[in-house]
Amino acid sequence: MKMETKCIHSGYKPKNGEPRALPIYQSTTFKYDKTADIGALFDLSSNGYFYSRIGNPTVDAVEKKIADMEGGVGALCTTSGQAANLLAVLNICSCGDSIVAVSEIYGGTINLFAVTLKRLGIECIFIRNDAGEAEIQAAIQPNTRLIFGETLANPAMCVFDIEKFANVAHKNGLPLIIDNTFATPFLCRPIEFGADIVTHSTTKYMDGHALQVGGVIVDSGKFSWDNGKFPELTEPDESYHGVQYVHNFGAAAFITKARVQLMRDFGMYPGAINAFLLNLGLETLAVRMERYCSNAETVAKHLLHSDMVESVSYPALPGDKYYQLAQKYLPNGCSGVMALVIKGGKETAVKFMDSLNLASNEVHVADIRTCVLHPASETHRQLNDEQLKAAGIHPGMVRLSVGLENVDDIIEDVEQALKKAKV
Repeated sequence: MKMETKCIHSGYKPKNGEPRALPIYQSTTFKYDKTADIGALFDLSSNGYFYSRIGNPTVDAVEKKIADMEGGVGALCTTSGQAANLLAVLNICSCGDSIVAVSEIYGGTINLFAVTLKRLGIECIFIRNDAGEAEIQAAIQPNTRLIFGETLANPAMCVFDIEKFANVAHKNGLPLIIDNTFATPFLCRPIEFGADIVTHSTTKYMDGHALQVGGVIVDSGKFSWDNGKFPELTEPDESYHGVQYVHNFGAAAFITKARVQLMRDFGMYPGAINAFLLNLGLETLAVRMERYCSNAETVAKHLLHSDMVESVSYPALPGDKYYQLAQKYLPNGCSGVMALVIKGGKETAVKFMDSLNLASNEVHVADIRTCVLHPASETHRQLNDEQLKAAGIHPGMVRLSVGLENVDDIIEDVEQALKKAKV
């Protein structure tokens, strides 16, 4: 099936007489006739559901849909995008290990990697998104377990060179993890370019309506975990009857371990109603992404001519620094998000945002409604000046997430706010 069809039909296929729409299995637990049936589930020798902390039929259907959309062997939904990134890292990292990540990523992820993982004894080595292969190689240490990046950086809108980082990662026997939130599988499928694990904040475009907070991990099934670097996947897991994930589950070893070990212990699993709402968003993803991209490109081109705008970062623009990479990885569009630098710095940028009428000033992005955010004073306020610069955050930067309203109305609102900020 093509992507538009997968958005609607993948994951849930009703049998004769069953509901056409995905049902909500709002239950914490599931009844079985025999003790041996539940025992087989705990032994991982049969498939089924026993407790909604690690598996639920509604959530399972959404997991299957997203895995199909990304081209993976399996997926695991989580309660947030942060939870997805955390579990993806902890699945193969422990105290004494290190990871390599590009610095131009979401501020919350920077905090997660630089602060919280550090407390767990896991070091994060940050490098530039534009680093060459030699610089990437130099960052890799004997204890490095993975490389991490974002397809489209939030909010700097840098395009990640997936193939370049994948080549270096694989030469060192390491997996590449990609946060594909802004692109979604409709605009880019990182696995096709060499990514091994893909994560998302499903709160954003996949949901699209600001209804649920969620995340997902997708396993490509293509990485060879039995290269000697990942004993947690090849040696017996004493916390789970001595199961050997690669031996028992083959291509699905990573995602199986994440579910039966980490999700079992952390319990970051979404409720059935959240998965149901997410599925509604996924069903219209293809249609919405086309409109987001179209509206954003029109707005970005308009803003290039404003005397109040110092720069516009939107990779679909021919003059953008990342235009060539965008043509390679995102030929059908670069989402609805762009980064503007308002002349006059932070004070003027805040005045511009406070003058908007149609667009919402909110801590969200990738909604059907146009929204704005000032990263330096909101989402990235925990970062110091040096970290802000490394993340590509200018004091006058405004993240503009173009919605699905009529593009003329969006432009009119932006223009009136720019005029008020100029006064």
